[in-house]
Amino acid sequence: MYDDILIPTDGSDTISETLTHGLSIAADNDATVHALYVVDSRITAAADDETSTDLERSLQDEGQEAVAAVEERAADEGLETVSDVQHGTPSKTILEYADEQEIDLIVIGTRGKSPREKVTSLGSVSERVVDNASIPVFVVRNAGAHE
Repeated sequence: MYDDILIPTDGSDTISETLTHGLSIAADNDATVHALYVVDSRITAAADDETSTDLERSLQDEGQEAVAAVEERAADEGLETVSDVQHGTPSKTILEYADEQEIDLIVIGTRGKSPREKVTSLGSVSERVVDNASIPVFVVRNAGAHE
């Protein structure tokens, strides 16, 4: 039923709960797991010229670490993975990736942005993905959701 499952990650600790569910679904369907981290271009655009390059490099490194953590957990389950770090608006980039890669299911957590990335005035990434996705979205309410 599901051949390709997308698990977006923001690198926070709450990804663990999302992975538990996403990897279980992937294992049950012998699906490929796609790990995606989006460097939020709104954050880098807001930085001044002096700090923009360092900030972008830092977020790119954070993204590489985040997708590597998903790859490691998926490998422990014997699952094939594809990972990517992209730049853009998170919800839009997640949906574009899902379309381009012919993803069958998105498994996403409800909370989890690191303090540096939290931009409360811009709304919830998971909510925007659910509202605009043309494929099923499995939403995992993470432990950090009550905070």
